[in-house]
Amino acid sequence: MASRRARTWLRELRPPPLLLLLLLLFLGPWPAAGHGGKYSREKNEPEPSSKREPGGEFRMEKLNQLWEKAQRLALPPLKLSELHADLKIQERDEFKWKKLKAEGLDEDGEKEAKLARGLNVILAEYGLDGRKDARAVSSNFINHGPADHSLEDPRLEKLWHKAKTSGKFSSEELDKLWRELQHHEEKVQEYNVLLETLSRAEEIHENVISPVDASRVKDTLRASHAELKDKLRDISQGLDRLRRVSGQGYGEQAGFEEPRVLDLWDMAQSANFTEKELESFREELKHFEAKIEKHNHYQKQLEISHQKLKHVESFGDQERVSRNKERYAVLEEKTKELGYKVKKHLQDLSSRISRARHNEL
Repeated sequence: MASRRARTWLRELRPPPLLLLLLLLFLGPWPAAGHGGKYSREKNEPEPSSKREPGGEFRMEKLNQLWEKAQRLALPPLKLSELHADLKIQERDEFKWKKLKAEGLDEDGEKEAKLARGLNVILAEYGLDGRKDARAVSSNFINHGPADHSLEDPRLEKLWHKAKTSGKFSSEELDKLWRELQHHEEKVQEYNVLLETLSRAEEIHENVISPVDASRVKDTLRASHAELKDKLRDISQGLDRLRRVSGQGYGEQAGFEEPRVLDLWDMAQSANFTEKELESFREELKHFEAKIEKHNHYQKQLEISHQKLKHVESFGDQERVSRNKERYAVLEEKTKELGYKVKKHLQDLSSRISRARHNEL
């Protein structure tokens, strides 16, 4: 009887399930489940390998390694800013590809091969491929004027000399032409990297035995050849335009100044756009040019801040060094952010032109 009364008393003391749950939530975790226990899950389970390391610039480890290598090579601040934007774009595209692959939408491997080519271009452009490359240490046009440089392509050098001695250009127009010539040379260098990558892929194709693999590689090579053909056509059109400009001077260019914008406008005019679409594209190019100008402004400020920081460091005044480092860090972050936006916008506009061209076929 006493035993029955005791069980009844215990049941009356037992809290309802909801009340018990709330009580546990308010009390928080028990000490045994804390991070200090040597048998706790946190101590015995390793962190997932895909987790981003603290302070890492990118979510992908291979891109972090490239970024660290670039910093060890002591690339100029503007080069680092451009590289950061390119690696951000590469990372975005690689994550998109992983999602497509998981959905089985890249069976022929064309998108994977395009990503590999894009990374090879970045490696070559910034001297991260282990080869000696003048482009890796060359400074941005903001730091040095045309007088400090020569162009690698003899044809472009000849056009530059012709324009300088013609008397048809103001100093501002000469600066503009110099940027266009540099931009064209970068396009040719990118084309050469893609061509070399394609040549290596063709060598691999010759050694493929499996019919399935052979068919897949053949499809990838066909897409690569189409991409090269498009780039070669753009280079040819660009060179024709530079010949015309260097001989005649600048006429009406739809109000654009930036080489990349002029390049896009020329390509858009030869694409399959309606008159209304072309006008809309022209308006978007104006916004894009404004974005480039803003980025250029921050690049200039970043370079000035870098020079000032070096100057202050030479005096050893720690308070001034600290202030200048803070300012430099803010400008560096803003320049990186704008650089990514410019590269992404450029990629989107180029893709629209490419789609319009293919609609002609």
